[in-house]
Amino acid sequence: MSRITFGTSGWRGILCEDFIFDNVKVVTQAIADHITDQGEKGKGIIVACDSRFMGDRFAKEAARVLAGAGIKTFLCNRDTPTPVVAFEILRRKTAGAVNFTASHNPPEYNGLKFSPASGGPALPETTQDIERRANEMLGEFCYKEVELDDAQRQGLLEEIDPRPAYLADLEQKVDFAAIARLGGLAVNPLYGTARGYLDTPLMERNIPIRLINAHRDPYFGGFPPEPAEKNIQDFIALVKGDPAIKLGIATDGDADRFGIVDEDGTYIEPNYIIALLLDYLVRVRGMKGGVARSVATSHLIDAVARKHGVEVYETPVGFKYIGELVTQDKIIIGGEESAGLTIRGHVPEKDGILACFLVAEMVAREGMSVRALLERLYSQVGRVVTKRENITLSPELEDRFPDKMGTTPSEIAGTRIKDVVTIDGNKFLLDDGSWLLFRKSGTEPVVRLYGEAASPERLKEVMAAGKQFILS
Repeated sequence: MSRITFGTSGWRGILCEDFIFDNVKVVTQAIADHITDQGEKGKGIIVACDSRFMGDRFAKEAARVLAGAGIKTFLCNRDTPTPVVAFEILRRKTAGAVNFTASHNPPEYNGLKFSPASGGPALPETTQDIERRANEMLGEFCYKEVELDDAQRQGLLEEIDPRPAYLADLEQKVDFAAIARLGGLAVNPLYGTARGYLDTPLMERNIPIRLINAHRDPYFGGFPPEPAEKNIQDFIALVKGDPAIKLGIATDGDADRFGIVDEDGTYIEPNYIIALLLDYLVRVRGMKGGVARSVATSHLIDAVARKHGVEVYETPVGFKYIGELVTQDKIIIGGEESAGLTIRGHVPEKDGILACFLVAEMVAREGMSVRALLERLYSQVGRVVTKRENITLSPELEDRFPDKMGTTPSEIAGTRIKDVVTIDGNKFLLDDGSWLLFRKSGTEPVVRLYGEAASPERLKEVMAAGKQFILS
């Protein structure tokens, strides 16, 4: 049987291959044993799923196994956004949640994510313990199951609707009155869990919206459910073709990532959104504290932080590390280049719904388009251009890659390397402010190459030099 492996966001696999009911039950039992050994069995656990194939079936099977372990399940009554699950963990003070989601992965995938009582993604020591327990039990009948009706009669199952409490909380964190003055918005839940979350608060205020892809489709329209530019061309065309639309907002399949389209149809990279929101939250809302970004995320954030005298925390890739800083109340905002962010006082988890509404609030209160806001920011802190590429390695290059990362050249792209950051991959900081990051995939022969520079021309040179360094 295939080994259970937890990545940065849980265990994921292809449906009917390694992601099957027997394996799901084993992993659920491993989580039940982990919770029991942590002394948190009596707190109960939330079980949820996204809008993928079989998600509700997997959730019910997990509830049966948890009931067999004597752990009460709060079972969500429909597919539920990941940030809403995090909010409900904190609101109910449960031992955590089992969430069946593969986030932005293609439709043939499903996944199981465990979030602990903190509400954020589980840290490595937690996932390693669950992974070890699961792999020791693979192929064994190691769990007891209770029928759902019996679990309900025994007080071990309660069906819940977490939507009203979450939306009520958003009322305290988003200025919807300002958004109402913005005018028309285009809204795209991308066939995923944000249906009824991304649109309802706007419709309740009679804010004009153009809603697209707002029904459940486990195929996600034939694309991976990620609001990246290449996947949302229908949405971009909608925004571009309607002069009444002032902003387009989109979320991924489980609503923890965001996608922003400006009024002229321009897709705005998530890196720039995080920097703009940092500036907005400090300058307009008057929030105080630090900012966190992953090692792969834009240093435009650092430039904004210098402008406001804000401390920057650089973390490994994986929102769990940013979530820890939110829990410790050290930061105003934390974000990753892969379109995840949260703010102080909110959940220690990525929230694409909140991100979209904050951008809408910012555009409304500033009275400027996103591109205009970005140009203004560039005039104050300097221009930054970012890019990411995947480089496929031959078997020979993959074998040599560790040795390659063990040596640092004196310069790259004609510029001296002034420092190397190794908290997650190898990041070369150059004298002219440019940088390159090399991160090896843990599951395939691919190196992720991230680069940043002050102009598109310089970025092209830096990325070419980085690719040559890997392939030479």
